[in-house]
Amino acid sequence: MIEALRSDEIVHKLGGRFKLCALIQRRMKELVVDGARPLIERDGRTDLELVIEEILQDKIAPTWEPEETVEDGLDESVL
Repeated sequence: MIEALRSDEIVHKLGGRFKLCALIQRRMKELVVDGARPLIERDGRTDLELVIEEILQDKIAPTWEPEETVEDGLDESVL
């Protein structure tokens, strides 16, 4: 198992396990599906290890879109 995932440092850095998981998934898709280049040297690391190290080195960070409020999402014709 990846050592960084054993401690809560990375979880607290991103604000929770869900956000960590979402960021990992997004970056893995960029690397594997979209063909993005790694931001650090691969040095024999797996894709998951690479993503975790990119997070730890602050090479990637979450860019969450603001949540749409209930009021913003309602169609007034429904009311």
